[in-house]
Amino acid sequence: MSKSYNVAVVGATGAVGIEMIETLEKRNFPVGNLRLLASARSAGKELDFKGTKVKIEELTHDSFKGIDIALFSAGGDISKEFAPSCVKAGAVMIDNSSAFRMDKEVPLVVPEVNPEDVKGHKGIIANPNCSTILMVVAVYPLHKAAGLKRLVAATYQATSGAGAKGMDELILQTRQLLNDEPIKPQFFAHRIGFNLIPHIDVFLDNMYTKEEMKMVNEGRKIMHHPDLKVSCTCVRVPVMRAHSEALNMEFANEITPEEVRAILSKAPGVTVVDDPAAKKYPMPVDASGLYNVLAGRIRQDVSRDDKRGIDMFISGDQLLKGAALNAVQIAEIL
Repeated sequence: MSKSYNVAVVGATGAVGIEMIETLEKRNFPVGNLRLLASARSAGKELDFKGTKVKIEELTHDSFKGIDIALFSAGGDISKEFAPSCVKAGAVMIDNSSAFRMDKEVPLVVPEVNPEDVKGHKGIIANPNCSTILMVVAVYPLHKAAGLKRLVAATYQATSGAGAKGMDELILQTRQLLNDEPIKPQFFAHRIGFNLIPHIDVFLDNMYTKEEMKMVNEGRKIMHHPDLKVSCTCVRVPVMRAHSEALNMEFANEITPEEVRAILSKAPGVTVVDDPAAKKYPMPVDASGLYNVLAGRIRQDVSRDDKRGIDMFISGDQLLKGAALNAVQIAEIL
């Protein structure tokens, strides 16, 4: 009989927490005992796991006794507060917040890219930013082949990236707009219904947002490529689920679209959807619910005189590969 592991999910009632529970079940992770942890107001509710009801418990500093792996998705403040108790109890914390991502002592892992980094953990492993994960899954195989030097990204991030409240606001405002009712943004800074907001997270002194700088810094750390030049604009779009990104890449060596398609068609975690004549390309509606990142619109950068530039468009489910699936994959490596 294979070994089973006692698993805790912190933030079990959130959008990512629920996906984590479903992903553990769908991937048949060897769960011995499952402990669902959330705030006091959620305690006592029940969630399904493998056909049985599991009662949600209030998160306390004593919650990790007997736990082997703790999947955290309850925000950075909760992660920072409960990390010492989790590690002290002997559990390995896989954290979905930004709290520890850039900590030199904490591995930042995407299993398709740097699974070996898991070995260096000291009780905490960080799950990267959702947009970063989707980007490196598609970009890293190309970096290995041709040496990525510079990347310019524009993201089209779904409302689910902001959690259940973000999706609820999009549904509500769409209904209000169609019924000609007044709109009062509650959750986003501006109206999200039939609109785009080029602002995710807080603005920093360099006029980039924190979300944009996450993609700059995290991509370098995951790919072990500290010299990579990255610039990014992150945009919230009126899409329910799955993020998309337009990527412009400059390589040290020449690489053709045909080579890119060939490399990505063999790459783990990527599905090439690139047949413009048949109107086939990555779209969030198709990426929703999928484990793989969709890659397409692959073409030579016409602004260059050489063949060292590639443009590409990707879509991926940021609740799954961008969060819950990536965390469970890290647990599988453990």
